[in-house]
Amino acid sequence: MHLEVNQLHKQFNTRRGSLTALKNINLHIEEGEFVCAVGASGSGKSTLLRLIAGLDTPTAGEILVDGMQVTGPGPDRGMVFQSYTLYPWMSVAENVEFGLKLQGVPKQRRRQQTAYYLEVVGLSGFAKALPKELSGGMKQRVAIARALASQPKILLMDEPFGALDVQTKEAMQQFLLEIWRSTNTTVFMITHDVEEAIFLSQRIYVLSSRPGTVKQELQIQLPSESHPQIKRHPVFQQYKDKVMRLLCEDGHKVSSSLEDLPLAI
Repeated sequence: MHLEVNQLHKQFNTRRGSLTALKNINLHIEEGEFVCAVGASGSGKSTLLRLIAGLDTPTAGEILVDGMQVTGPGPDRGMVFQSYTLYPWMSVAENVEFGLKLQGVPKQRRRQQTAYYLEVVGLSGFAKALPKELSGGMKQRVAIARALASQPKILLMDEPFGALDVQTKEAMQQFLLEIWRSTNTTVFMITHDVEEAIFLSQRIYVLSSRPGTVKQELQIQLPSESHPQIKRHPVFQQYKDKVMRLLCEDGHKVSSSLEDLPLAI
């Protein structure tokens, strides 16, 4: 799998005229990598992810997955949102199975893949439960299982733990790393949480604000296999300080007219 974003621009029309959300974005993600894009509000993170997912179209530039241009949504890209987006009337298993059903996967194979990925995310015992019976972290595990069940080439994650409390968020970060290692899934995740980006990813793209551009690409090399305690290590803090400096350098450029921005930015 090779994801490539070349010279990507995105503009929106607002009451005050044209607004450039993303400008000259260039990035790449290779098979098996875990990459994060981090930026403040207004940096176009969600817009970038929506464009890669095929949920919106760029004003200019191109997005390629294995050399094929992205022109819309496809099973090669799985998506996990911050909100759980589960169907409340469906059981956990039915939610996970839903995408496979839309793809026309035979019933027996759907059931097998659903059972496998529920086991991967540790929810085999909740297959018949409804979403209202689950905690926030469990709901997000279902959403991840649903995305993985279609066996996408890349998993796209839009601040998936942003709505969780601190303890659950840390547990879910560790869980996601374990899933990534065990399935060798390629992951591209956006977040405003600098510590989360450093903890999870092998590379980070730091985005500037308004318009969103790639300010710097950072390789992350922590001294040992990631666990929550690594966040107190001096090397981790050095990465955090560097990313924070990059984000703060252009903080003065952020517009105060946030009401003009589309909600996806």
